[in-house]
Amino acid sequence: MPSHESLPYRPCAGIAVFNAEGKVFIGRRLGGPEHTDDIHAWQLPQGGIDPGEDTYRAALRELYEETSIRSVQKLGEVPEWLTYDIPAEIGGHAWRGRYRGQTQKWYALRFTGDDSEINIVEPGGGRHKPEFVAWRWEKLEKTPELVVPFKKPVYDRMVRAFAEYAKP
Repeated sequence: MPSHESLPYRPCAGIAVFNAEGKVFIGRRLGGPEHTDDIHAWQLPQGGIDPGEDTYRAALRELYEETSIRSVQKLGEVPEWLTYDIPAEIGGHAWRGRYRGQTQKWYALRFTGDDSEINIVEPGGGRHKPEFVAWRWEKLEKTPELVVPFKKPVYDRMVRAFAEYAKP
């Protein structure tokens, strides 16, 4: 069995969806081995990029699969990929032990629809399993304190990159 440190990173798209008031969509995760307490169970939509898939298209796909959101306009992106390691003690449970963490391409989008478009119970037209049990609009600068601690540096960088969009 390979060591945790020798495993590759999973390519992933992260999405910060801003409403008209400058707040971002944040979802409370359904579960997973990395969620160990009630405070750090929140995150922005994110998901894997398929081999050969355009990163922005992957972001839009993942957003729809997790939230049913389609009414968006692109605002910007973090220029570099942001990477985190999942703690080794839970690495064998996450992604079936195939990855040491994720490398993420982050996009900022403006939500142009109505909140009624958001459906976390039957996301993606009911073709995808729910990943969130609750959601809300949150101040961007609060998000790093709501995610699992090992993702905090990624969220800190994303917040700095997207601060200009967090205004009404």
